[in-house]
Amino acid sequence: MKVVLFCGGYGLRMRDGLTDVPKPMTMVGHRPLIWHVMRYYAHHGHTEFVLCLGYGAHHIKDYFLNYRETASNDFTLSAGGGKIDLMSTDIADWTIHFVDTGVDSPIGERLRRVRHLVEDDEMFLANYSDVLTDAPLPEMIERFAASDATASLLAACPDQSFHLVDLEDDGLVRGIRSVNDMGLWINGGNFVLRQGVFDHIPPGGDLVDDACTALAARGELLSYQYTGFWHPTDTIKERNALEARFARGDRPWMVWETDPSRAPAPAVPERPSSGPLELPLPALLPGG
Repeated sequence: MKVVLFCGGYGLRMRDGLTDVPKPMTMVGHRPLIWHVMRYYAHHGHTEFVLCLGYGAHHIKDYFLNYRETASNDFTLSAGGGKIDLMSTDIADWTIHFVDTGVDSPIGERLRRVRHLVEDDEMFLANYSDVLTDAPLPEMIERFAASDATASLLAACPDQSFHLVDLEDDGLVRGIRSVNDMGLWINGGNFVLRQGVFDHIPPGGDLVDDACTALAARGELLSYQYTGFWHPTDTIKERNALEARFARGDRPWMVWETDPSRAPAPAVPERPSSGPLELPLPALLPGG
């Protein structure tokens, strides 16, 4: 199945004011965030990607145009550095479509602008490109395929440190509860979609506010409720927490390292380069 990745937003909460690198290109370990998202899908056999580009598109293009397999694969160096033989490879079997979908386009409009690349597919996948998870993608797809729904989303529990304050009319506090104890579900940014989703996205529209909201009202929006690892990277704090986990070897989203069911892609020689479950309604459906 094709995978549509929305990677054209500004990511203002991740910006440090010193660089114009888009959020999907923020580093987690030795690779950018978008690579980790793509590697997750590739591990499950989905290796054709449609990148919906916008802000900072040149960073993403340059990264893959100058991709170095040696950064994340073992290799053998010989002939005085003139020959590199990879022992495995990350992206040799990937197909990546790079599409300019506008700097200010909402996510729904970005999807509309790549419709021609997925229109021959009964179902396709989509992701915000800023969330990492180890959710069982095959189960999510299988459950959706067996349903009559038009769209499915991963429903996750919010991982926030906020506390909800229950107030009386006179301002007295009746109680304080962690948001994690509220039994809330939020949109996890991981979708399985059928072609009918395009019928509910107007020009300039949004995937969640327009399409998902309309489909929920029609009983055509499915969810896959997941309580395992799910980590957003909307803020620098969340990104730093992810980097800390990577540094100490706590990397549950890197399922390709821990799941032996799929062998790594075959090695290819590399030449040195001079280039650099259904949800009760109403449900919380924030944008990603």
